Amino acid sequence: MAWDEWEALKAEHEPASMRLDSVPDGDGYGPYVVPNQTGDLKVGHDDLVRIGKSAHELYNQLWDKARVSIASSDSAAGSLSKQGFDLGGGLQHVSDRWDAQLKSLMDACAQISNHMQTTKKVHAGDEHYIQRQMSSIDALDAGFDERVGGPGAKNDYGKQDKGEKPGG
Repeated sequence: MAWDEWEALKAEHEPASMRLDSVPDGDGYGPYVVPNQTGDLKVGHDDLVRIGKSAHELYNQLWDKARVSIASSDSAAGSLSKQGFDLGGGLQHVSDRWDAQLKSLMDACAQISNHMQTTKKVHAGDEHYIQRQMSSIDALDAGFDERVGGPGAKNDYGKQDKGEKPGG
């Protein structure tokens, strides 16, 4: 099929309103919502736990199920190569690529899981720190509630000892 034929077939079957790599213009056109209309990104503790758990489960499944074929593929590739079949080299190449891609995917899953665990611990620590700070502010405020005078008036405490008139 020539390039011109391909372009002609695409033009016949492509809707006139189809756009790639763009956001539709106009209000309410499509599912896109402008971010400043929806607010900030919010992620709850439960969301982080689910993401970390899913990444950990995927890592375990890859460890248990996807690695199994590597040893048998390597063995088959060696056997085919010894018998003089070029297919042995091709199979070994596929096995090596599979192993490299599998390790990369497992590493990514482990990083996601570990990052979610770390994020959970950091946020929990931040939450405890904020609670401690707020409770110490409450204790400090309680100390200020033990006033000698009324709210808004100057504190005359100690002026009487110096011979000054209170309230002046």
